[in-house]
Amino acid sequence: MAMLPLILHWFFIEWYSGKKSSSALFQHLTALFECSVAAIVTLLVSDPVGFLYIRSCKVVMLSDWYTMLYNPSPDYITTVHCTHEAVYPLYTIVFIYYAFCLVLMMLLRPLLVKKIACGLGKSDRFKSIYAALYFFPILTLLQAVGGGLLYYAFPYIILVLSLVTLAVYMSASEVESFKDLLVRKKRLVVLSSHWLLHAYGIISISKLERLGQDLPLLALVPAPALFYLLTAKYTEPSRILSEGANGH
Repeated sequence: MAMLPLILHWFFIEWYSGKKSSSALFQHLTALFECSVAAIVTLLVSDPVGFLYIRSCKVVMLSDWYTMLYNPSPDYITTVHCTHEAVYPLYTIVFIYYAFCLVLMMLLRPLLVKKIACGLGKSDRFKSIYAALYFFPILTLLQAVGGGLLYYAFPYIILVLSLVTLAVYMSASEVESFKDLLVRKKRLVVLSSHWLLHAYGIISISKLERLGQDLPLLALVPAPALFYLLTAKYTEPSRILSEGANGH
C-alpha cells in the first residue's frame, strides 16, 4: 500500500507527459522524493516517536484487522464502541502516510510542473496531479475495507499486477525485440522497475527463510520479459492475419 501511490504517480506522469516532454524525468524524481519523505516522516511520528522503526502488535488472524466489527452489546440493544486497533499501527499508519504524500504533492508538484512542463499544453500540465486527487481516496477506501486481506495477499497481488502491467506496457510501446527495448532508455527504466517489483513479490512470498532454496527463485525475475520478447513476433496481429489470408 505504501508503494502503490508511487507506482500510480509514475504511471500517470508517464501517461500524461507526452512523448516530446522533457519534464517526465523530473516529475518522476519529485514523486519519488515526495513518497520517500512521507514514508520517513510517517515512521518518525509513529510509536516510538523519533525512530525509523515501529512497535507493532503481532497479527494472529484476519479478524485482528476488523475489531470494530466485534464491539460488545451487553443488552443486545446498545453497542459499546470500545474496541481499539489490535494491529496498531499497521492499519492506521497507511492513512497517515497518504496524508503526508498528499500534502507534499500539493506543496511541491504544482510549482515544478508549472516551471518545467513547457512541452505540454496548459490543460495537460496538471493532469497527473488531478489523477492523484482521484486515486488517493480510492486507495484510502481500499485500505479501510481490505487492509486485512491485503496484508495476507499483497505478494501475490504484486506479482500478478506487475506481470500484467509489464505486458500492457510492452504491447502499447510496440516492443517486439531486444533491439526495440534498447532504443529508448526509458523503456529500460520501466523494465527495471518491474523487475524490482517481481523480486519484491518473490521475496515477500518466500521470506527468504531458506536462502539455499529461495535465492535461486530470484533468477526467475527476467523470465516474463524474456518470454514476451521471444514470443511477441509470433502473436503480431498483422502476421496472423497475413498468414490466414495466405492459407485461404
